[in-house]
Amino acid sequence: MAVTTFAALVAVSAYSVVLGSNGWLWFGWIVLGLLTLGLAASRNV
Repeated sequence: MAVTTFAALVAVSAYSVVLGSNGWLWFGWIVLGLLTLGLAASRNV
């Protein structure tokens, strides 16, 4: 999941550089990041 989140960050960053920033893409990445953190925290408990 962490690899997917990192790959999404790279893709969103590249998109923003080439075509300009898109708020919905960043919002989606933040949601994915929070989901990843939640899964990581639940595994450590």
